Amino acid sequence: MGGTVSENSRPKGAPRFPEGPVPDPSGDRFERRIRSFTPRRSRVTTAQGDALRRLWPKWGLDIDGQRVLDLAELFGTTAPVVLEIGFGMGEATAQMAAADPGTCILAVDVHTPGQGNLLNLADRAGLTNVRVANGDAVILLREMLAPQSLDGTRVYFPDPWPKARHHKRRLIQPDFLTLLAPRLKPGAVLHCATDWEPYAEHMLEVLTAHPDFENTQEDGGYAPRPDFRPLTRFEGQGLRKGHVVHDLLFRRAATPSGA
Repeated sequence: MGGTVSENSRPKGAPRFPEGPVPDPSGDRFERRIRSFTPRRSRVTTAQGDALRRLWPKWGLDIDGQRVLDLAELFGTTAPVVLEIGFGMGEATAQMAAADPGTCILAVDVHTPGQGNLLNLADRAGLTNVRVANGDAVILLREMLAPQSLDGTRVYFPDPWPKARHHKRRLIQPDFLTLLAPRLKPGAVLHCATDWEPYAEHMLEVLTAHPDFENTQEDGGYAPRPDFRPLTRFEGQGLRKGHVVHDLLFRRAATPSGA
């Protein structure tokens, strides 16, 4: 269980997981743009690799931008679907899926060990309401999700890109919110969380100014951490260092701009 997949046993040029997630699935079919993420090459444990080989064909999908997803077909149910962007190693995602089996989670990330870990956690817990998407969430939203197909979106602890010259890489920006809003059903909630104070302030400012979103908090500020968002190891480490975690819960306006 604690071993790693050997790179030396794989022929040069062969894919790490022939039936698993592919690198850069959308390729050069779409314009190159500033991305909010940086793919990381990390070692994959034996358990993660086994989960990718066994479960990716059933529970995984590459974000290639070539089709509009039928979410009811993808999950095998018409239950509500929440999009989670950036799930790390998947522990919190698996906990939320187990606690709320009536809600489906479409979890997006580009980190191969995390993809394998979430698939392994879901399999071990007997979860059927998790699907793992590999690639760029912007392309997923723009090319592969139908209008009003999502019942919520979660963005927990995204990269804060703390250097001023990198702020343009932050995910929560006006253009991203404009892309996301039509894919959300009216009243659906965008839930963000961060332990980086300047990014929290940026999120609050951008979300408050956007006409398609309304703060769920009457005072117009941050929200208490909802019970359904687990306290992750990453968050616990930050709290022990004195970091302050801010949650933001904004509702998609019932009458969006341009309606």
